[in-house]
Amino acid sequence: MTDRPFRWGLLGAARIARALIPAIREAGGEVVGFGARDPHSARAQAFAQQWDVPVLGTYEDVIAADVDAVYNPLPNDAHLPWSAAALRAGKNALTEKPVALNTEQAQAIADAARETGQLHLEAFAYRFQPHVDRVREIAAQDLGEIRAVRGMFGFHMTNPDDFRWNADQGGGALLDVGTYPVNLIRLLLGEPGTVTAQARWTPGGVDLGLSGTLEYPHALASLDCGFDWDQGGSTQRLTVTGTRGTLDVDGVFHSHTQEPTTLRVETGGQVRTESLGPGNGYARMVAHFQRAARGQEALRFTPDDAVAQARVLDALLQAARTGQRVPLAP
Repeated sequence: MTDRPFRWGLLGAARIARALIPAIREAGGEVVGFGARDPHSARAQAFAQQWDVPVLGTYEDVIAADVDAVYNPLPNDAHLPWSAAALRAGKNALTEKPVALNTEQAQAIADAARETGQLHLEAFAYRFQPHVDRVREIAAQDLGEIRAVRGMFGFHMTNPDDFRWNADQGGGALLDVGTYPVNLIRLLLGEPGTVTAQARWTPGGVDLGLSGTLEYPHALASLDCGFDWDQGGSTQRLTVTGTRGTLDVDGVFHSHTQEPTTLRVETGGQVRTESLGPGNGYARMVAHFQRAARGQEALRFTPDDAVAQARVLDALLQAARTGQRVPLAP
């Protein structure tokens, strides 16, 4: 083991990377630098100055640098090639959600991690927030047998040049914000047997809004997501209903909260609230990843979990396009 800080290289200057830089520093890591398609561009230079992070050069230069891990927040179609390249260069990799465009690509990343012995994690930072662990505890202990789960995540996207409007780059509401309710439903209920879905499509073939159902032997889980919702912010809600009560949470998918997150639990005709946080899920995720990479603890969410997540997303998109129930392989 070395006493030097855990060293990170970043791919690109995406908005989400700005959340990781302070998180890495809070977790005791070091941002060695970042790469850009054009390292000499005004955008790259401004990012470097704003965050006091050197420009290492291109993406290839970051992967070749003396770093312990690479963070990949590039557009979705760039997740597989660059994360796999980092793993094969002997670097651990943290890839922004969704891990890839589809199950086949997610499996390719998992295979690269397995073959190289490097760690790979899909960057769902919300999972490391304290209120998420408490949601899972309440669902398992207080609500009886779960019968219904509903997750909602949407906002109003106004930038017409955002890659999330581009089908070839993995755009669409499901692969952006819908990934969160799918992920949390899986944390609560496991893998569904069948899914159904309906969507509103843009002329370019991107789902502007999607609603789906994940079917379980004794429960139904639903998700709603969209790019044309609340113009004043985002909508993030979770409701879990069981045979003994109900749990409601607003703001459930926030990865960095300045205020506590409130859980409302109703059981036996009595209502109680619990407040958790505030918290920085990015910093907790980074700290966990660094410990796991140093062999100090097991990785909480494996590459196989990311493959299972991608499988559900694929099935939902197929169901929305065909109007058919889509079974998932056991």
